[in-house]
Amino acid sequence: MSVKIRLARMGSKKRPFYRIVVADIRSPRDGRFIEKIGIYDPKCDPSRIEVDRDKALDWIKKGARPTDTVQRLFDKIDLKK
Repeated sequence: MSVKIRLARMGSKKRPFYRIVVADIRSPRDGRFIEKIGIYDPKCDPSRIEVDRDKALDWIKKGARPTDTVQRLFDKIDLKK
């Protein structure tokens, strides 16, 4: 089973916020996920990024690969492997 750390879109039209989730690559973007590890709200000023560092690092050690967007968010909060 291949696992990704990716964004799942939530919120209403033109007011999005995102959950940072660990999900199987075969599941749909906003569908089933294994675990929620954070949130990202781009509409706040400055944008709000909250991540459970322990869970994120644990999933990365288990082999979960973050998407490009999630990797950029991790770089902003200095989440090191």
